[in-house]
Amino acid sequence: MSSPVQKRRPQTAQQFVLEELRRAITSGELRPGGPIRQEALAARFEVSRVPLREALKSLEAEGLVVHHVHRGYFVAELSLNDLEEIYRIRELLETEAVRMAVRWLPDGTIAALERIQREVERAADEGDVAAMAAANRLFHFTLIEASGMPRLVRLIASLWDATDAYRSLYYTESPHRKQAIREHRAVISALRHGDEDAAVRWLDEHRAHAVAALREVLELERD
Repeated sequence: MSSPVQKRRPQTAQQFVLEELRRAITSGELRPGGPIRQEALAARFEVSRVPLREALKSLEAEGLVVHHVHRGYFVAELSLNDLEEIYRIRELLETEAVRMAVRWLPDGTIAALERIQREVERAADEGDVAAMAAANRLFHFTLIEASGMPRLVRLIASLWDATDAYRSLYYTESPHRKQAIREHRAVISALRHGDEDAAVRWLDEHRAHAVAALREVLELERD
């Protein structure tokens, strides 16, 4: 009988390892700045070092891991300046996407957001950080994709990828989860009323609260 891990495996060992490592990094299981212990991971995933090395090269190209000569691979970490710059660029790009989405809102978008929001709230109530982070991302990209601007969506996605691990750190605290729920509900209300300014304003606050909390985390770790 095959194990649950084997059932989830994609076609190749490299793809399996790549997906599992990406999940461990973006969920915060492997923390920013932490070492990636290849022997332990190869044993955990039941693969040789070859697909693991190939997966790490792919993640290095994505900016999720870094390689230091004679030291090995580490989970990439952002400086406070990096984080603030990424969120500022997100603000500029997402504002355009959201304004277009509100103006051309496809049928069923609000209903889809409400369904996803129920999953966000379920995960928040259970303290399931990984599930909340995944549902939160789906919520935002369901709205952003409604803009009908796929190139813009891809640019925004690359910025999200760079900060997923930090977003998971944000959701470990219950007050932050509750804050995000309130802000999501306010966004949905603005969309129901076709109020693009209110939608943009609430999403600006949503990002600002995350940046403020993550600033504290990064400053504590630096100290």
